[in-house]
Amino acid sequence: MTNTRRILLADDHALVRAGIRALLESLPGVEVVGETGDGLEAVEHVRRDPPDAILLDITLPGMNGLEAAARIAKLDVPTRVLMLSMHASAEYAARAFAVGASGYLNKDSAFDELATALAEIFAGRRYLCRAIDAEQVQQFERRASSGESELDALTPRQRQILQLVVEGLGTRQIAERLFLSVKTVESHRIQLMQRLGIFDVPGLVRFAIRNGLIPPEST
Repeated sequence: MTNTRRILLADDHALVRAGIRALLESLPGVEVVGETGDGLEAVEHVRRDPPDAILLDITLPGMNGLEAAARIAKLDVPTRVLMLSMHASAEYAARAFAVGASGYLNKDSAFDELATALAEIFAGRRYLCRAIDAEQVQQFERRASSGESELDALTPRQRQILQLVVEGLGTRQIAERLFLSVKTVESHRIQLMQRLGIFDVPGLVRFAIRNGLIPPEST
């Protein structure tokens, strides 16, 4: 029993939690000691009774997974964070590692990769899921360490479309403004979201404010 790894599961979808829990409990030497669907509760659980690892979804109510991971890193506990995400995003992975996560796993990963990820982080190594290009993650990390703007990840056209999105224009309005097809605008929009690792308009607005595209008072 001394070799049993205690794991906390944090995901806001009950069915997803149930599925992941079943997978975890099929692994030898693993015990799921709790689960939650709220970021704040996840941090409090780790503070109160630190598990060996937490599987932490990026998109959680109460507090998103990246912020939760950052707070867990400051608790001075031995808990390792394996970030879970729907998105195979190099940017999200770089951000996760920057705030102290030990691993980043896409939810579409096969079961054997979950087992591999846990083995790697418990061995003290960083784990990046197979669906993400490690070189792209390193590029984001180098850019962050050099102080380059996050906007440098975008093409001029993507920056232009980002500006219009955060100003409240829809895809068709942007297409008309830029004399592009709706399909082209949608393609650029998807690509810029993937590059930034941000997949909703509120997140894009916060990014734009952080990088000086729009002033805070405009929101």
